[in-house]
Amino acid sequence: MQKIDFKKEFKHLYRPSARKISVVDAPPMPFLMIDGQGDPNMAQAYADAIETLYAVAYTLKFMSKKQLARDYAVMPLEGLWWTPDMADFSIGDKDAWLWTAMIMQPHWIDAGMAAAAKEVAGKKKVLPALSKLRFEIFHEGLAAHILYIGPFADEGPTIARLHAYIAENGCRLAGKHHEIYLSDPRRTAPEKLKTVIRQPMRAA
Repeated sequence: MQKIDFKKEFKHLYRPSARKISVVDAPPMPFLMIDGQGDPNMAQAYADAIETLYAVAYTLKFMSKKQLARDYAVMPLEGLWWTPDMADFSIGDKDAWLWTAMIMQPHWIDAGMAAAAKEVAGKKKVLPALSKLRFEIFHEGLAAHILYIGPFADEGPTIARLHAYIAENGCRLAGKHHEIYLSDPRRTAPEKLKTVIRQPMRAA
């Protein structure tokens, strides 16, 4: 049975250059999602969301393999980050952040399979955020992004560079700050962490 790696299938979305900013048009894609608020480094809700997302994502993987004979690598964690007024969005004030933690799913996974996986995962383990998990098609559209390598706390200059690029190309910020976590922070040194930093944009 072939095992699909969607990071390779969608290389333009998940493996951008670390040297230069590029523009992508992200198509509608299915995700498992959980919303929350607060500093991800401190909020228990964020830790609960990640645990729940991975539990259901792996349950879906095994269901797909067993029921549909289709195997794939579970995708990395992603995050949307914003404040009610994005003009107030600040790396230094994470307590004010709103967020959506999410994991992309294969195109053959539907809401029915996701609901079944939630039920199965919930029977195996107590998952505090399970009731908040939803299956949704997310269409990000036009965006600029770059691969950032280093500690999360030092992302500021790269984000500023991304925003400047968007403005210099006659566009404006649109939508939520988006990050894709290609490294496991539990097993990777901070200076080697790889994160795709993406910002949706529209014509000014």
